[in-house]
Amino acid sequence: MSELRWDPLKQHWVIIATERGRRPRDFMVEHETTDAACCPFCYGLEGKTPPEIYAVRDTGVANSPGWKVRVIPNKYPALRIEGDLNSRGFGPYDVLNGIGAHEVIIETPDHDRDMAELSPAEITEVLRAWRARFQDLRRDTRFRYMVLFKNHGIKAGATLSHSHSQLIAVPLIPPVAATELRVCKEYFSAKERCLICDLIDFELKSGERIVREFANYVIMTPYAACFPFEVRLYPKRHAFDFALLPDAELAELAVALKDMLTRLRSVLRDPPYNFILHTAPPRHPRLGKPGYWSSIEYDYHWHIELVPRLTQIAGFEWGTGFHINPTSPEDAAAFLREAGA
Repeated sequence: MSELRWDPLKQHWVIIATERGRRPRDFMVEHETTDAACCPFCYGLEGKTPPEIYAVRDTGVANSPGWKVRVIPNKYPALRIEGDLNSRGFGPYDVLNGIGAHEVIIETPDHDRDMAELSPAEITEVLRAWRARFQDLRRDTRFRYMVLFKNHGIKAGATLSHSHSQLIAVPLIPPVAATELRVCKEYFSAKERCLICDLIDFELKSGERIVREFANYVIMTPYAACFPFEVRLYPKRHAFDFALLPDAELAELAVALKDMLTRLRSVLRDPPYNFILHTAPPRHPRLGKPGYWSSIEYDYHWHIELVPRLTQIAGFEWGTGFHINPTSPEDAAAFLREAGA
Protein backbone atom coordinates (compact mmCIF):
# COMPACT_ATOMS: atom_id res chain seq x y z
CA MET A 1 0.00 0.00 0.00
CA SER A 2 1.18 3.52 -0.75
CA GLU A 3 2.06 5.83 2.15
CA LEU A 4 1.80 9.55 2.78
CA ARG A 5 4.95 10.63 4.60
CA TRP A 6 5.62 13.95 6.35
CA ASP A 7 9.00 15.68 6.11
CA PRO A 8 9.51 17.60 9.39
CA LEU A 9 12.30 19.73 7.91
CA LYS A 10 10.65 20.69 4.61
CA GLN A 11 7.14 20.76 6.11
CA HIS A 12 5.44 18.90 3.29
CA TRP A 13 3.72 15.59 2.55
CA VAL A 14 4.98 13.09 -0.02
CA ILE A 15 3.17 10.07 -1.48
CA ILE A 16 5.48 7.06 -1.65
CA ALA A 17 3.74 5.01 -4.35
CA THR A 18 5.32 1.66 -3.50
CA GLU A 19 3.01 -0.34 -5.78
CA ARG A 20 4.65 1.34 -8.78
CA GLY A 21 8.05 0.06 -7.62
CA ARG A 22 10.16 1.70 -10.31
CA ARG A 23 13.73 0.41 -10.49
CA PRO A 24 16.91 2.13 -11.76
CA ARG A 25 16.57 0.75 -15.31
CA ASP A 26 13.17 2.45 -15.60
CA PHE A 27 14.85 5.86 -15.37
CA MET A 28 17.73 5.47 -17.83
CA VAL A 29 18.18 8.42 -20.19
CA GLU A 30 20.21 8.90 -23.34
CA HIS A 31 23.61 10.51 -22.80
CA GLU A 32 23.91 14.01 -24.16
CA THR A 33 26.60 14.87 -26.69
CA THR A 34 29.06 17.65 -25.86
CA ASP A 35 30.97 20.08 -28.02
CA ALA A 36 34.21 21.54 -26.69
CA ALA A 37 35.05 23.49 -29.83
CA CYS A 38 33.63 26.81 -28.60
CA CYS A 39 33.03 26.17 -24.89
CA PRO A 40 33.95 29.37 -22.99
CA PHE A 41 34.82 27.36 -19.87
CA CYS A 42 37.57 25.38 -21.57
CA TYR A 43 41.30 25.78 -21.05
CA GLY A 44 42.82 28.50 -23.20
CA LEU A 45 39.50 30.26 -23.85
CA GLU A 46 39.55 32.45 -20.74
CA GLY A 47 39.04 35.58 -22.85
CA LYS A 48 35.52 34.43 -23.72
CA THR A 49 34.36 34.87 -20.11
CA PRO A 50 34.17 37.88 -17.80
CA PRO A 51 37.38 38.45 -15.77
CA GLU A 52 37.88 35.89 -13.00
CA ILE A 53 37.06 36.69 -9.38
CA TYR A 54 39.00 33.79 -7.84
CA ALA A 55 41.17 31.00 -9.18
CA VAL A 56 43.28 28.05 -8.06
CA ARG A 57 46.23 27.87 -10.45
CA ASP A 58 49.63 26.25 -10.80
CA THR A 59 51.02 28.76 -13.27
CA GLY A 60 50.09 31.85 -15.24
CA VAL A 61 48.41 35.10 -14.38
CA ALA A 62 44.75 35.97 -13.99
CA ASN A 63 42.53 35.19 -16.99
CA SER A 64 45.12 33.00 -18.64
CA PRO A 65 45.82 29.24 -18.75
CA GLY A 66 47.38 27.45 -15.77
CA TRP A 67 44.27 27.25 -13.53
CA LYS A 68 42.62 24.27 -11.86
CA VAL A 69 39.43 25.95 -10.58
CA ARG A 70 38.14 29.29 -11.80
CA VAL A 71 35.34 31.57 -10.53
CA ILE A 72 33.81 34.17 -12.83
CA PRO A 73 30.73 36.41 -12.81
CA ASN A 74 27.85 34.92 -14.78
CA LYS A 75 27.78 36.58 -18.19
CA TYR A 76 23.97 36.70 -18.01
CA PRO A 77 23.32 37.19 -14.28
CA ALA A 78 19.92 36.71 -12.66
CA LEU A 79 20.84 39.56 -10.27
CA ARG A 80 23.41 42.34 -10.49
CA ILE A 81 25.76 43.54 -7.77
CA GLU A 82 25.56 47.28 -8.60
CA GLY A 83 22.86 49.47 -7.09
CA ASP A 84 20.55 49.86 -4.10
CA LEU A 85 17.72 47.59 -2.99
CA ASN A 86 15.05 50.33 -2.89
CA SER A 87 12.33 48.27 -1.23
CA ARG A 88 8.92 49.67 -2.13
CA GLY A 89 5.26 48.90 -2.46
CA PHE A 90 3.41 48.62 -5.77
CA GLY A 91 -0.27 48.54 -4.90
CA PRO A 92 -0.77 45.27 -2.97
CA TYR A 93 2.66 43.99 -4.09
CA ASP A 94 6.23 44.37 -2.81
CA VAL A 95 9.15 45.15 -5.09
CA LEU A 96 12.95 45.15 -4.67
CA ASN A 97 15.55 46.06 -7.25
CA GLY A 98 17.31 42.99 -8.66
CA ILE A 99 20.41 43.36 -6.49
CA GLY A 100 22.60 40.35 -5.79
CA ALA A 101 25.57 38.43 -7.15
CA HIS A 102 25.68 35.58 -9.64
CA GLU A 103 28.93 33.64 -9.98
CA VAL A 104 30.02 30.53 -11.86
CA ILE A 105 32.55 28.08 -10.42
CA ILE A 106 34.29 26.23 -13.28
CA GLU A 107 35.33 23.03 -11.55
CA THR A 108 37.92 21.71 -14.00
CA PRO A 109 39.66 22.88 -17.17
CA ASP A 110 38.83 19.50 -18.80
CA HIS A 111 35.62 19.73 -20.83
CA ASP A 112 34.92 15.99 -20.72
CA ARG A 113 35.22 15.33 -16.96
CA ASP A 114 32.27 15.86 -14.65
CA MET A 115 32.51 16.19 -10.88
CA ALA A 116 32.07 12.45 -10.29
CA GLU A 117 35.25 11.87 -12.31
CA LEU A 118 37.40 14.36 -10.41
CA SER A 119 39.75 13.10 -7.72
CA PRO A 120 39.04 13.89 -4.04
CA ALA A 121 41.97 16.34 -4.14
CA GLU A 122 40.46 18.13 -7.15
CA ILE A 123 37.01 18.26 -5.52
CA THR A 124 38.63 19.67 -2.37
CA GLU A 125 39.90 22.61 -4.44
CA VAL A 126 36.34 23.18 -5.70
CA LEU A 127 35.05 23.13 -2.11
CA ARG A 128 37.73 25.65 -1.11
CA ALA A 129 36.53 27.91 -3.92
CA TRP A 130 32.92 27.61 -2.67
CA ARG A 131 34.03 28.42 0.87
CA ALA A 132 36.10 31.43 -0.23
CA ARG A 133 33.23 32.89 -2.23
CA PHE A 134 30.74 32.40 0.63
CA GLN A 135 33.13 34.18 2.98
CA ASP A 136 33.63 37.08 0.59
CA LEU A 137 30.00 37.65 -0.46
CA ARG A 138 28.65 37.61 3.09
CA ARG A 139 30.62 40.78 3.83
CA ASP A 140 28.06 42.69 1.73
CA THR A 141 25.24 43.58 4.13
CA ARG A 142 22.76 43.82 1.24
CA PHE A 143 22.92 40.03 0.82
CA ARG A 144 20.73 37.96 3.14
CA TYR A 145 21.33 34.50 1.69
CA MET A 146 23.65 32.60 -0.66
CA VAL A 147 22.44 29.69 -2.79
CA LEU A 148 25.11 27.28 -4.07
CA PHE A 149 23.80 24.84 -6.66
CA LYS A 150 24.87 22.58 -9.49
CA ASN A 151 22.85 21.67 -12.58
CA HIS A 152 24.15 18.57 -14.36
CA GLY A 153 22.62 17.71 -17.72
CA ILE A 154 20.23 19.54 -20.03
CA LYS A 155 17.15 18.13 -18.27
CA ALA A 156 18.46 19.61 -15.00
CA GLY A 157 18.85 23.08 -16.52
CA ALA A 158 22.52 23.08 -17.53
CA THR A 159 23.04 25.23 -20.62
CA LEU A 160 26.74 24.28 -20.85
CA SER A 161 27.93 20.71 -20.34
CA HIS A 162 31.36 21.71 -18.99
CA SER A 163 31.33 20.85 -15.27
CA HIS A 164 30.44 23.91 -13.20
CA SER A 165 28.39 25.06 -10.24
CA GLN A 166 26.81 28.43 -9.45
CA LEU A 167 26.53 30.72 -6.45
CA ILE A 168 23.80 33.36 -6.24
CA ALA A 169 23.57 35.89 -3.41
CA VAL A 170 20.06 37.29 -2.88
CA PRO A 171 18.78 40.26 -0.83
CA LEU A 172 16.20 38.24 1.14
CA ILE A 173 15.75 34.78 2.64
CA PRO A 174 14.16 32.51 -0.02
CA PRO A 175 10.95 30.65 1.01
CA VAL A 176 12.57 27.19 1.07
CA ALA A 177 15.43 28.39 3.27
CA ALA A 178 13.05 30.45 5.44
CA THR A 179 10.97 27.34 6.17
CA GLU A 180 14.04 25.28 7.14
CA LEU A 181 15.43 28.07 9.33
CA ARG A 182 12.08 28.64 11.07
CA VAL A 183 11.41 24.94 11.65
CA CYS A 184 14.90 24.34 13.05
CA LYS A 185 14.67 27.38 15.33
CA GLU A 186 11.24 26.35 16.66
CA TYR A 187 12.41 22.77 17.25
CA PHE A 188 15.46 23.94 19.16
CA SER A 189 13.37 26.40 21.17
CA ALA A 190 11.01 23.61 22.21
CA LYS A 191 13.53 20.79 22.78
CA GLU A 192 16.98 22.40 23.04
CA ARG A 193 18.18 19.96 20.39
CA CYS A 194 18.97 20.27 16.69
CA LEU A 195 16.22 18.78 14.50
CA ILE A 196 18.67 17.56 11.86
CA CYS A 197 20.95 16.00 14.49
CA ASP A 198 17.90 14.07 15.74
CA LEU A 199 17.02 12.97 12.19
CA ILE A 200 20.59 11.79 11.56
CA ASP A 201 20.70 9.91 14.88
CA PHE A 202 17.40 8.14 14.08
CA GLU A 203 18.49 7.22 10.55
CA LEU A 204 21.86 5.87 11.69
CA LYS A 205 20.12 3.64 14.22
CA SER A 206 17.54 2.49 11.66
CA GLY A 207 20.01 1.96 8.83
CA GLU A 208 17.27 1.44 6.19
CA ARG A 209 17.96 4.67 4.34
CA ILE A 210 21.72 4.96 4.96
CA VAL A 211 23.77 4.79 1.75
CA ARG A 212 27.27 5.29 3.19
CA GLU A 213 28.66 6.43 6.53
CA PHE A 214 32.01 8.16 6.91
CA ALA A 215 33.83 9.30 10.03
CA ASN A 216 32.29 12.78 9.87
CA TYR A 217 29.66 12.57 7.11
CA VAL A 218 26.71 10.42 6.16
CA ILE A 219 24.84 9.92 2.87
CA MET A 220 21.18 8.91 3.13
CA THR A 221 17.88 8.94 1.29
CA PRO A 222 15.28 11.11 3.06
CA TYR A 223 12.30 9.35 4.66
CA ALA A 224 9.86 11.53 2.72
CA ALA A 225 11.83 11.86 -0.53
CA CYS A 226 9.95 13.87 -3.16
CA PHE A 227 11.82 12.31 -6.06
CA PRO A 228 13.27 8.87 -6.94
CA PHE A 229 16.84 8.44 -5.72
CA GLU A 230 16.89 11.79 -3.93
CA VAL A 231 19.82 11.81 -1.50
CA ARG A 232 21.17 14.07 1.22
CA LEU A 233 24.69 14.46 2.57
CA TYR A 234 25.01 15.62 6.18
CA PRO A 235 27.92 16.32 8.52
CA LYS A 236 27.44 13.95 11.46
CA ARG A 237 28.92 16.45 13.88
CA HIS A 238 26.66 19.45 14.42
CA ALA A 239 27.81 22.32 12.17
CA PHE A 240 25.64 25.21 11.09
CA ASP A 241 27.83 26.98 8.55
CA PHE A 242 29.63 25.40 5.59
CA ALA A 243 31.83 28.50 5.25
CA LEU A 244 33.44 27.78 8.63
CA LEU A 245 34.63 24.25 7.79
CA PRO A 246 38.37 23.66 8.31
CA ASP A 247 40.51 22.22 5.52
CA ALA A 248 40.59 18.71 7.03
CA GLU A 249 36.78 18.48 6.98
CA LEU A 250 36.65 19.85 3.44
CA ALA A 251 38.97 17.02 2.34
CA GLU A 252 36.70 14.36 3.86
CA LEU A 253 33.64 16.07 2.43
CA ALA A 254 35.26 15.80 -1.01
CA VAL A 255 35.57 12.03 -0.55
CA ALA A 256 31.92 11.75 0.56
CA LEU A 257 30.66 13.96 -2.28
CA LYS A 258 32.58 11.96 -4.88
CA ASP A 259 31.21 8.73 -3.40
CA MET A 260 27.62 10.01 -3.63
CA LEU A 261 28.02 11.20 -7.23
CA THR A 262 29.81 8.02 -8.30
CA ARG A 263 27.05 5.79 -6.88
CA LEU A 264 24.34 7.74 -8.68
CA ARG A 265 26.35 7.63 -11.89
CA SER A 266 26.75 3.86 -11.55
CA VAL A 267 23.13 3.03 -10.66
CA LEU A 268 21.39 5.47 -13.02
CA ARG A 269 24.02 5.77 -15.80
CA ASP A 270 24.93 9.41 -15.29
CA PRO A 271 21.49 10.95 -14.72
CA PRO A 272 20.72 14.66 -14.94
CA TYR A 273 20.59 16.12 -11.45
CA ASN A 274 20.51 19.24 -9.33
CA PHE A 275 22.22 19.60 -6.01
CA ILE A 276 21.90 22.43 -3.54
CA LEU A 277 24.06 23.37 -0.56
CA HIS A 278 21.89 24.55 2.33
CA THR A 279 23.84 26.54 4.90
CA ALA A 280 23.31 29.30 7.45
CA PRO A 281 22.78 32.83 6.12
CA PRO A 282 25.12 35.69 7.04
CA ARG A 283 24.16 36.95 10.48
CA HIS A 284 23.63 40.58 9.58
CA PRO A 285 21.58 42.50 12.17
CA ARG A 286 17.85 42.68 11.43
CA LEU A 287 16.09 45.96 12.15
CA GLY A 288 13.95 45.68 15.26
CA LYS A 289 15.03 42.05 15.82
CA PRO A 290 18.23 42.14 17.93
CA GLY A 291 18.02 38.44 18.82
CA TYR A 292 17.04 37.17 15.36
CA TRP A 293 20.07 34.88 14.86
CA SER A 294 20.74 34.23 18.56
CA SER A 295 20.44 30.42 18.39
CA ILE A 296 21.32 29.65 14.75
CA GLU A 297 24.71 28.11 15.56
CA TYR A 298 22.86 25.58 17.73
CA ASP A 299 19.60 25.05 15.81
CA TYR A 300 20.67 24.90 12.14
CA HIS A 301 22.69 22.14 10.45
CA TRP A 302 24.12 22.62 6.94
CA HIS A 303 23.66 19.89 4.34
CA ILE A 304 23.66 19.04 0.62
CA GLU A 305 20.55 17.82 -1.19
CA LEU A 306 20.78 16.05 -4.54
CA VAL A 307 17.77 15.38 -6.78
CA PRO A 308 18.14 13.29 -9.97
CA ARG A 309 15.77 14.67 -12.63
CA LEU A 310 14.00 11.42 -13.46
CA THR A 311 10.31 12.37 -13.22
CA GLN A 312 8.23 15.41 -14.07
CA ILE A 313 5.93 17.53 -11.95
CA ALA A 314 2.39 17.31 -13.36
CA GLY A 315 -1.11 18.54 -12.55
CA PHE A 316 -1.58 16.70 -9.25
CA GLU A 317 1.70 18.03 -7.85
CA TRP A 318 1.00 21.60 -8.97
CA GLY A 319 -2.57 21.46 -7.67
CA THR A 320 -1.85 19.94 -4.25
CA GLY A 321 1.79 20.63 -3.36
CA PHE A 322 2.21 16.86 -2.84
CA HIS A 323 4.83 14.87 -4.73
CA ILE A 324 4.41 11.26 -5.88
CA ASN A 325 7.60 9.22 -5.64
CA PRO A 326 7.42 5.85 -7.46
CA THR A 327 10.60 4.48 -5.83
CA SER A 328 10.69 4.12 -2.07
CA PRO A 329 13.64 5.74 -0.27
CA GLU A 330 14.45 2.35 1.25
CA ASP A 331 14.74 0.71 -2.19
CA ALA A 332 16.78 3.63 -3.52
CA ALA A 333 19.19 3.38 -0.58
CA ALA A 334 19.59 -0.35 -1.15
CA PHE A 335 20.42 0.12 -4.86
CA LEU A 336 22.93 2.86 -4.02
CA ARG A 337 24.55 0.82 -1.23
CA GLU A 338 25.00 -2.12 -3.59
CA ALA A 339 26.70 0.12 -6.16
CA GLY A 340 29.68 0.46 -3.84
CA ALA A 341 29.77 -3.14 -2.68
